[in-house]
Amino acid sequence: MHLDGKIPGGPLPQKWERRKLEYALVSPANRRKYRVLVVGTGLAGASCAATLGELGYRVECVFFHDSPRRAHSIAAQGGINAAKNYQNDGDSVQRLFQDTIKGGDYRAREGNVYRLAEVSLRIIDQCVAQGVPFAREYGGKLANRSFGGAQVSRTFYARGQTGQQLLLGAYQALLRQVQAGTVRISPRTEMLDLVVANGKARGIVARDLVTGEIRTFVADAVVLATGGYGNAYYLSTYARNSNATAIWRAHRRGAYFANPCFTQIHPTCIPVSGEHQSKLTLMSESLRNDGRIWVPLRAGDERTPEQIPEAERDYYLERRYPSYGNLTPRDVASRAAKAVCDEGRGVGKSGLGVYLDFADAIRRLGASVIGERYGNLFAMYAEITGEDPYRTPMRIYPAIHYTMGGLWVDYDLMSTIDGLFVIGEANFSDHGANRLGASALMQGLADGYFIAPLAVGSYLARAKPPSIDDSHPAFGEARKDTASRIERLLSVHGKRTAASFHRELGKLLWDQCGMSRNRAGLESALAQIPEMRERFYREILIPGQGESLNRELETAGRVADYFELAELICRDALRREESCGGHFREEYQTPDGEALRDDEHFGYVAAWEWRGEGEPHVLHKEPLVFEAAPPMQRSYK
Repeated sequence: MHLDGKIPGGPLPQKWERRKLEYALVSPANRRKYRVLVVGTGLAGASCAATLGELGYRVECVFFHDSPRRAHSIAAQGGINAAKNYQNDGDSVQRLFQDTIKGGDYRAREGNVYRLAEVSLRIIDQCVAQGVPFAREYGGKLANRSFGGAQVSRTFYARGQTGQQLLLGAYQALLRQVQAGTVRISPRTEMLDLVVANGKARGIVARDLVTGEIRTFVADAVVLATGGYGNAYYLSTYARNSNATAIWRAHRRGAYFANPCFTQIHPTCIPVSGEHQSKLTLMSESLRNDGRIWVPLRAGDERTPEQIPEAERDYYLERRYPSYGNLTPRDVASRAAKAVCDEGRGVGKSGLGVYLDFADAIRRLGASVIGERYGNLFAMYAEITGEDPYRTPMRIYPAIHYTMGGLWVDYDLMSTIDGLFVIGEANFSDHGANRLGASALMQGLADGYFIAPLAVGSYLARAKPPSIDDSHPAFGEARKDTASRIERLLSVHGKRTAASFHRELGKLLWDQCGMSRNRAGLESALAQIPEMRERFYREILIPGQGESLNRELETAGRVADYFELAELICRDALRREESCGGHFREEYQTPDGEALRDDEHFGYVAAWEWRGEGEPHVLHKEPLVFEAAPPMQRSYK
C-alpha cells in the first residue's frame, strides 16, 4: 500500500491555509444529521468533542473514567509551548518549528510540525478566553519559562498544574455541550474493538465497566483520543489505567501502527524505590530551569550531598552541553544520566539516581520565590520521599513518559481506515523520534480544537456515509470477537495475576528496549515474548465473571494487548539500525557517545500492517522530505 501523507502543496507557511480552503464544508443545518464518536476525554478528546458539539454535530463521547477530569492529561505539569514571543527574545513560528523538527531528530513531517507551531498561537488565546489561570508577569502579561531543547522562553504555565488547568478548560467546554444536548457522554465504558463496515469506521464495541454489559456505538466517523502506550513498560509515569487497547484493536482492524519503537524517556522522575511500586512519579521538566543536575566526581562516593564539596561534584550536563546546560532535550539528558550511573557515580541506595539541586537558586532568589514557582512539586516530592527539597537535593532518574509512535495518520489526522481519525498521543504524532518538553499539550489541543473538527467535517461532506445501525453484520462480527476474547481469558483458571505478567513483560522491555537497545538484547526479547505470552494464556487467573465489575478482567485484556504490542516495539527497534531521538541503538553512536542517525536508509516513517494472528507484520514506509529544515547532526553543545 502506498502511504500518502496528503501534505498540501505550496510554501510551508501557506500549507495549512491552503488545506483549510480545500476542505469541504457541512452546512450548519446539516451537521445534526451526522454522528461522530470520540473515544477518550483527555485534552485531545475533550477539546475535539466540545468543538464538534459546538459546531452542531451529534457527538457521543466514550471514556473509561468516572469523569473526564480524571484523564491522564492532568499529570502534565510544566507547561505548553507557543510562539507568542512575549519575552521579545527572538522567538517566532519559524523558530518553534525548527526547534521541534530538530528535537524530533528529523523523523517528523515538516508540514505537520509547521502547522503545530502555527496553531500554537491560537491555542493560548483559546485557553485564556476559557479562563485558564496561566501565570502572569507583574505587568499583567502571560509569563513564560524555558524548557529543554530551546534557547528562548516560550512555555506558558500554571505553576506545576498546567495540564490540570488546561483540562479543566476543555472539560468545561465539553460539559457546556453536554448541557446543550449536542454531546452525550458514556463514562466507565471501555472500547474493546473497532467496527469497520464496507471499509469505513462506523462504530465501536465497548464494555460497561460497572455492569460488564457489551455495548455497541454507531457513528458516521470515529475519533480515537486514547493516549499513548507507555504502560507496556509497566513502570512509567502514566496513570495506571492508561492503556493501548483502543489503538491496538483498531490496528488489528487495519489501521497501520507507526514508529512503535519511538518511546520517550523523561529524565526527571523519582527513582524506583522497590518491587512494591506499580508506577513512577514525574517531577516536571520545568524544575530544570532553576535546579542544577550533578553527581559525585568519584565512583562509589556514598557521602550525603551536603558533605560533598563543590570541587568534587560533576555538573555533567553543564560540562557536556554548555549551550543548553540543564535544559538539554529529554533524550539527551536521560542518556547522560544513565551514562554517569553506569560509571558507578549514581546516587541513592540503588545507585540509579542523580541529584537535582536548588541550593544555588534558593541562595540567589530566596526560598519564597522558588516556592511560588514550584511549591506544589516540592510538596509532592516531600510527601513521596520524606525528604525536603528546600534543604537537600532531589534524587531523579529517567523513566518511560511518552510515546511518539502510534497509529499512522495523514495530514488530515485520518488513519489507513477511512473515517477513523486519531488525535493527540494516540497517533504517531508530530514529534518524530523525540518530543520536546511542553509539546504534548500543544499537540493535543491543536488536534482537538483546530484540526480534527475541520478534517472530520470535510470527510463527512465528501463521504456522505450511508445510514447504518448495529444490525449490520460488521457489528455482529465485532461483538462475537470481543466475547470470544473475554471468554478465552475467563476460561484459563490458572494461578497468576495479570499484574505479575505485566511486571515481567515490562522489565524485559525496559532492560532490552529501554534507554538503549542492541541487536542481541532485541533478538533475546523477541524470543522471550512469545513464550511469555503462551504462559499468560496458560496460567492467568481471573476471578469472577464478565457480567459484572471485574478489574482483573480489565487488566488482563490490556496485558494481552501489551504482549502483541511489545513484540512490535522490539521488531521495529531491531529493524531501525540507527540511533535517533528516543531510539538509541548502542551499535550506532558517535565516538563521544551521541546518537548517530542514518538519514539515507532510515529517513522514513515505519508503518506496520497487521496481517492476522500468528502472521508477521508487514512494513510500509512513508519517505520524509525536508526542504525548509535540512537534516543535520543534532548538537546542544
